[in-house]
Amino acid sequence: MKSNRFGIRIAVSALALAVSCGAQAVTDEDILNDANTPEDIVSYGMGTQGQRFSTIEDLNTENIRYLQPAWAFSFGSEKMRGQESQPMIKDGVMYVTASYSRVYAVDARTGEEIWQYDARLPDGIMPCCDVVNRGVALYGDKVYFGTLDAKLVALNKDTGKPVWIKKVADYQAGYAITAAPLVVKGKLITGVSGGEFGIVGKVEAYDPETGDLVWTRPTVEGHMGYVYKDGKAIENGISGGEAGKTWPGDMWKNGGAATWLGGTYDPDTDSLFFGTGNPAPWNSHLRPGDNLFSASRLAIDPDDGSIKWHFQTTPHDGWDYDGVNELISFNYEENGKTVMAAATADRNGFFYVLNRENGDFIRGFPFVDKITWATGLDPKTGRPIFAEGGRPGDPSSAEGMKGETVLAQPSFLGGKNWMPMAFSQDTGLFYVPSNEWSMDIWNEPVSYKRGGAYLGAGFTIKPTNDDYIGVLRAMDPKTGEEVWRYENPAPLWGGVMATAGNLVFTGTPEGFLKAFDAKTGEELYKFNTGSGVVGTPVTWTMDGEQFVSVASGWGGAVPLWGGEVAKVVKDFNQGGMVWTFKLPKDRVASK
Repeated sequence: MKSNRFGIRIAVSALALAVSCGAQAVTDEDILNDANTPEDIVSYGMGTQGQRFSTIEDLNTENIRYLQPAWAFSFGSEKMRGQESQPMIKDGVMYVTASYSRVYAVDARTGEEIWQYDARLPDGIMPCCDVVNRGVALYGDKVYFGTLDAKLVALNKDTGKPVWIKKVADYQAGYAITAAPLVVKGKLITGVSGGEFGIVGKVEAYDPETGDLVWTRPTVEGHMGYVYKDGKAIENGISGGEAGKTWPGDMWKNGGAATWLGGTYDPDTDSLFFGTGNPAPWNSHLRPGDNLFSASRLAIDPDDGSIKWHFQTTPHDGWDYDGVNELISFNYEENGKTVMAAATADRNGFFYVLNRENGDFIRGFPFVDKITWATGLDPKTGRPIFAEGGRPGDPSSAEGMKGETVLAQPSFLGGKNWMPMAFSQDTGLFYVPSNEWSMDIWNEPVSYKRGGAYLGAGFTIKPTNDDYIGVLRAMDPKTGEEVWRYENPAPLWGGVMATAGNLVFTGTPEGFLKAFDAKTGEELYKFNTGSGVVGTPVTWTMDGEQFVSVASGWGGAVPLWGGEVAKVVKDFNQGGMVWTFKLPKDRVASK
């Protein structure tokens, strides 16, 4: 290999270079049609709505046993941990990110490296939840991704050389980027991480060609949004209309609400859907009120960044339940009419179905076995009905400067965390990677210091059951019924994919890629990748065959924050690979 000053490693294979240069530019139409083009994956979520459903039928419940490894690619070096990426595939080239803000282009036929780009990360980066990166965006002739020092990078798709690098926020104040950006209507859209450091969350749009900022939308009530035209910033309204309406004093100035998971896009309503994270600090007694727009789902106009509507899942969050989990658009029939809905499984343990046209609450129900912080949801508004004594105590009225400890379930790592669920257009079910765990949590005094942890809380996480923590659930969004479940000894921390072949794929920390019958939950296939799977599987077709790929490499938040749960996974090996499998042509049933 040879290196240059940009931190790129370029393979010398002429064949690999030819493969890369043969890839065509990704257009807006390609992105909008991604869910219906099985030969490519050019959006995070296998479609802008994030359903993670493949229309390919070749691989199915009858022949899944013949799925076999085609190749495996190592991310190399000592940076082998926390591989949460979703691969992208375009014209025979795979683009995949790895921990510590690295990007690879790989020949999808052979697994041979075409190029590698390593971000030059400074000392002092402050990612709260491991050094992960969840993927790239593809558009035109470029590959885009965010870095742990809160920059956006545009790379030439054929060479990996940087075209532009833009600072999105100050990493020394606690900002980072871990999510895959997305491209909507010719704009490159990103969120930010850093809610544990008292940052101010935001969603921003950039010009994909130049990196110029197009608009910015803060996600904490009281902060001004801007649209940029001809080099001038034009005010686009304060989030929420006025400063501090649902925040006391100046607490809104460092209110958190990070947009750290990125978003989805619904072309039917022309809306970006972003979730927002926890309000800062965790100690809720310091900030009475709903604390908008934290712990919420936002519908944002992609043209100017204005907020169309919001739905808050945990007002006045006191448990770090966050609200950042993906909002997935889907339709269903009811009383002879099509309902334009969107669904999300929240860290707080409730599953919500909303009207995606206006954000109205349709229904909500638990998707975990036990919830202690709330007794239910208001049937009209969806607001939680807080349980008496369920909130950690106020340290200002306690001896020893520590508030009363409460047992809360789920733990702050959530009934479901970042790992994306999938929706099957065939079964009408959502497949939710979830966990059963609780926590002892208490509040402590805290004050904001730039770049310092801004929690004001302590906690210990523990398993709820002796024999399992993770549960893959098939949930009916119309009834709230759990149709089937698969229980896993260790927590589930990887994404899910559903296919028209009646299959559901996910990975486990024990190292297995697994496939289940989408209707019954019967386990049909497993393959040990050698390290925990916390990435998200994808599938596509190439040369008349169906392929499945998934990143493997244990890490993420669980071993860092997991308390007693971390003991369950302490012996799991870290790693850094992307595995690709295929179904041989002779195993496909004739049609």
